[in-house]
Amino acid sequence: MIDITNIEEIIRYAAEVDATDIHLICDSAPAVRVHKELYAIENAEKLTPEICVHLALSIMSDKNKEELQSVGQSDFAFSMGDYGRFRANVFMQRGNVSLALRRISSKIPNFDVLNLPKAIKGFSNLHKGLVLITGATGSGKSTTLASLLDIINTEKRKHIITIEDPIEYLHEHKLCRVNQREIGNDTDSFAGALRAALREDPDVVLVGEMRDPETINIALTAAETGHLVFSTLHTVGAAKTIDRIIDVFPADSQGQIRSQLATVLKGVVSQELVPRCDKKGIVAACEVMITTPAISNLIREGKPHQINNMIQGGADMGMQTLDSHLADLCQKGIISYDHAHERAQDEKLFNSMTSRRW
Repeated sequence: MIDITNIEEIIRYAAEVDATDIHLICDSAPAVRVHKELYAIENAEKLTPEICVHLALSIMSDKNKEELQSVGQSDFAFSMGDYGRFRANVFMQRGNVSLALRRISSKIPNFDVLNLPKAIKGFSNLHKGLVLITGATGSGKSTTLASLLDIINTEKRKHIITIEDPIEYLHEHKLCRVNQREIGNDTDSFAGALRAALREDPDVVLVGEMRDPETINIALTAAETGHLVFSTLHTVGAAKTIDRIIDVFPADSQGQIRSQLATVLKGVVSQELVPRCDKKGIVAACEVMITTPAISNLIREGKPHQINNMIQGGADMGMQTLDSHLADLCQKGIISYDHAHERAQDEKLFNSMTSRRW
């Protein structure tokens, strides 16, 4: 039986079962997420409100404690000995403290080990423009971005600036110089840090998330002025991603944003993590859009709903729909039919790519 009052013991258990997440909520036993499924730790006692407070305080800085008290939640990253780094969200619920911890690999995964489509690697060779990695929370966006930055860091002599909330993967200085800035500790906001970054002679800028019109505007300007910009959104699919960006702005500004986006957007990758059939972890299923002149015109003309047709016809360039990748992984026996079906965006299209019928 583990000592539920010791955060290191809980983390040790999570590492032993290869858990990605830890959930600590009062009046329930600690729980871990393994291969996308949530399990209570066997034979563990229920957490009391006092224990949850103790666990939270053991990993929080004074600033995090003040933030929790003032706004009811705090996001940060921390290290735990040999177990690596974790992203933490400590929050109030029903008047009590709860914790959600996500393990961050201490080593940046090699791109080839991730088994991602080769076309994604090509984005690391760009000199300018905007590349978006999208997907729901926990879909592997940060890992894909870290692996792309590591390719640049290993192969090119550039200046990379990352703006993150919080910093997840730690990048060494290889051929590149890498400056990593964390919201709350090193800077107040994405927009402010991004504006400052443009005065710091960057070649590559990673914006952890484009959350507001000001940040999006500066990111588009950065891409226009010769920088390579990577960012993320919590969307699935290139068409929905483009719509989300445009919809952030008032109607009288949307035409200009469409025009800018059509000019600078180089590609969109949308990811889903799917459990493997062999129960040896998870695999990423991806939609890959590489911007062509025809796709740029669709963005400019406000017709992103037609982009899927372009993606379907762009296989020779490395483009693929999420459904085609799900079907391919299913037919190769890597993921189950049920898991693929659950994540299909277009049942008709998915049906046409698999031998099984509804």
